[in-house]
Amino acid sequence: MQAYSDPARAKDPHALPNLEIFLVTKTMVDYGDFDGEPGWYFWFCFPGCMPDSDPEGPFVSSEEALKAARDE
Repeated sequence: MQAYSDPARAKDPHALPNLEIFLVTKTMVDYGDFDGEPGWYFWFCFPGCMPDSDPEGPFVSSEEALKAARDE
């Protein structure tokens, strides 16, 4: 899921979302696709670009990950 770190930017027709919220499953961890624990994570990145930060998490829900990203 793509989101804005500052919700006010969503009204700007020239602004792109700068957060990605994503779910890491136990299967992804077990198969070595992700180095960490299962759960919801976020990182800062623009659509189609490599992340600008390391993944932060895990969180219990996508809403908690989004709140943590916006608080950062």
